[in-house]
Amino acid sequence: MKKYLLLFIITVFVMSCSKKVEVKGKITGSSSLERIEFVEASGVGTLPLVNIGLDKDGNFSGNFDAPKDGMYVINYAGRQNLIYLEGGQKVNISGNGTTFPSEYVITGDAKKNNDFLTATMKFLAEYGSKVNLGALMGGDEAAFLKGMHKVEADINKNVDDLAKKNNPSKGLLEWKKNDVKVTILNLLANYEMSHGPMSGNPSYKASKAFKDYETQLETDKEAMVKTIPLYRQYLLVKMTPDFQKYAEANSKGKTGVTTSEMFAQYLKTKKDLSQTAKDYLLAFVMAQADIHPTSPAANIDKIKKIIDSDIKDATIKSDLLKMQVAITGLKIGEAAPDVALTKQDGKAYKLSENKGKPYMVFFYASWNPYISEATVPVLKEVVNFYKSKMNFVFVNVDDTKDQFIKTSNSLLKGIQGVNVYGEGGLNSDIAKKYGVYGFKLPCFVIIDKDGKIASRSFVNLGEQELVTVLDKQTGLSAPKAQPNVQMQPQLQLDPSAMQQAPQPANPQPAPTK
Repeated sequence: MKKYLLLFIITVFVMSCSKKVEVKGKITGSSSLERIEFVEASGVGTLPLVNIGLDKDGNFSGNFDAPKDGMYVINYAGRQNLIYLEGGQKVNISGNGTTFPSEYVITGDAKKNNDFLTATMKFLAEYGSKVNLGALMGGDEAAFLKGMHKVEADINKNVDDLAKKNNPSKGLLEWKKNDVKVTILNLLANYEMSHGPMSGNPSYKASKAFKDYETQLETDKEAMVKTIPLYRQYLLVKMTPDFQKYAEANSKGKTGVTTSEMFAQYLKTKKDLSQTAKDYLLAFVMAQADIHPTSPAANIDKIKKIIDSDIKDATIKSDLLKMQVAITGLKIGEAAPDVALTKQDGKAYKLSENKGKPYMVFFYASWNPYISEATVPVLKEVVNFYKSKMNFVFVNVDDTKDQFIKTSNSLLKGIQGVNVYGEGGLNSDIAKKYGVYGFKLPCFVIIDKDGKIASRSFVNLGEQELVTVLDKQTGLSAPKAQPNVQMQPQLQLDPSAMQQAPQPANPQPAPTK
C-alpha cells in the first residue's frame, strides 16, 4: 500500500515586503572559486536570488530583490546558515573562510534585528535544556496543558524583554510572537499523536480544553501560513491521517497517480482551509514529492497543469514554474528559446544559427569546481565522437566578458564548438530562460535540427539517458560505458535540499559578534 506522507521537515521562515538588499563584506582566507548565494527561506523550494563572487582578497558585493522581509539562507562552500533581512537594507557581512557562514559578523542596517533573533535563540537553547519535555509528553493532559501555558508565557516574557533592549522592527516582533504560538502548536500536535501510545491509552482523544487552546493560538492563521513554514508543517501533520484515508479510498485501481495529484484533489474537499493555505501546502508538497531531475515527462506535464489550475497566488505559481524548469529543464518538443549572445570577438550570436543541425548547449563558469578536472576531458571525447553530425555551443556565465575570454581560451582551447558569453553571467537572459543556476553548473541541453528542445537538463555527461539522446539525434552509436561509471561528480539538483538550515529542528541565525 502506498503511503502518502505529508510530514516534511521545514527549517526556515519568512516575512513580507519586496525591495532591493545590498550586501557586501569580506571573507578572510577564502577562495576566489567560492561563491555566496542568498536564498529566500520560504520552505516552498525556492531558488537562489543571487550568486556573488569573491575577489582574490575575499571581498564581495552584490544586491538582490528581497521578495519578503524575513529569514534568508546564506550558502557558501557547501555550508549554510540563516540571516534576517528586510528590503531596502544595506548589510555588511564578514567572516573567516573556515567557519563562514556558521559564524559571521554583521553590521549595518540588519544588525539590530539579527542581534534580537540571536538573543531569543540563545534563551530558547538555555530554557529548553531546563524543560523536561519528555515528562510533559508522557504525563496526563491537564499537566501537559499547564506546562505548555507556562512555556508560552516564559518565552513571550523573554521576547518582550529583549524587544525593549534591542528594539527590533515591528514586523519582526509580530513574526516572533506568531513563531512562539506555532512552536506551541507543534508541541500540541506531537502530544496528540504520541500520547496514546506513550501512555498505554490508545483510545486517547484530546479534550475540549486542548482544542480550545489550539484555537486560541491560531488567531492569525493567514499571517502564519504566509510567513512561518513551521505552521504549514503543523497543518500537514494534522491532516495526514485524514489524507491517508482519502488517498487509499481514491487511488484504488489507479496507477501512475502522483502525490501532488492526490493532494490537490484532497484539498478541494477542505472547505475550512483558505485558498492561501491551500496554495502554500500544495506548493510545498509538489516541490518535495514530484519535482525531481529524473521525473518522467508525463509527470512533469501533470505537475505543470496542477500549478496552472490549482495554485492561485501569482508569486507562488511563478516560483514553482521557475523551479520546475531549473530542476527538470524546458519541455521536450517545445521551441528552444533564442537569445542574444556574444562571441569572443564581440560579434553577436544566436542559437538559431544552428537550425538544420542538432546541437548541444554547454553551460559553464570558471569557478565551477568540477569543470577542468572532470568535465572538460569527457567533453573532448563527446565532441570528437559526435562533431560530424552535430554542433556544440559553449555558453559561459562568468561575471565578466574578460573572464569569459580567459576561461574559454584556457579550458576549451582545441575543442570544436562556438564559444559565446551570456552578458550578465547567471543574470543573463539565457541563464534565466534555460533555468541555469550556480548549483546546476556545468549542465547540458540537447536541441534538435528543428530548433526544439530534445532533452532535459543534464549535469553529467556520463548519464546513459544523455548518450541515448545524442545517438538518436545524430544517428551514431556511442561505445557502451561500464554500468554505474561516474564520468563526472553528480551534483545536487534539489534547491530545497540545499536550503536546509544547519539545525533542522530549531533554525537559528548565525552568531553575531
